[in-house]
Amino acid sequence: MTPAPAILILAAGASSRMRGGDKLLMPVSGAPCLRVIAERALTCGVPVVVALPPDRPARAQALQGLDLSLITAHDAALGMGHSIAAGIRALPDLVTGAIVLPSDMPDLTADHLAQFVALHRADPTAIWRARDASGTWGHPVIFPQDLFPALTALTGDDGAKSVIKANTSRLKPHDLTGHGATLDLDTPEDWAAYLSASGDKASGPAD
Repeated sequence: MTPAPAILILAAGASSRMRGGDKLLMPVSGAPCLRVIAERALTCGVPVVVALPPDRPARAQALQGLDLSLITAHDAALGMGHSIAAGIRALPDLVTGAIVLPSDMPDLTADHLAQFVALHRADPTAIWRARDASGTWGHPVIFPQDLFPALTALTGDDGAKSVIKANTSRLKPHDLTGHGATLDLDTPEDWAAYLSASGDKASGPAD
């Protein structure tokens, strides 16, 4: 059977550093960042699951009309580990891996994600993890299906670091051009600088 990964987009964070705004609704090429990341994931032709918090209905609205699955991470406020666990539990049956990526990384392109689908199909037993042009580890990360039980047991706010640490012999790097693997935007200042450099315009943080 051809290895078949799914893409899990983590979109349940609180945007706590945005001072009242929502970073996932900030504009990227004229659309909310979350929708842009989801649309790029959908070009890969694999199932896409988005983990959302229970208290941000505008994020679900931003994804209307897209052919993906939305799940609620009810314990998202307790940390990223809970969002990962909820998302992994919601993946379709028979997938052989999960490509996990945050939704606040606007320089991750459709081609980057397609590369990770191909990597999993070439070696579905590896934990593939992106690095940027400087060699710094980042996202996305692919976890093989046999690690799903460990991922569904995650708690706290350290993400899946413990799962990677326990399986370092299976970790393989994949270098992406530029800073797509590591550029995440957490504050209004981060977004203002990014939008200015990219030519996108915004009046301020989205509510």
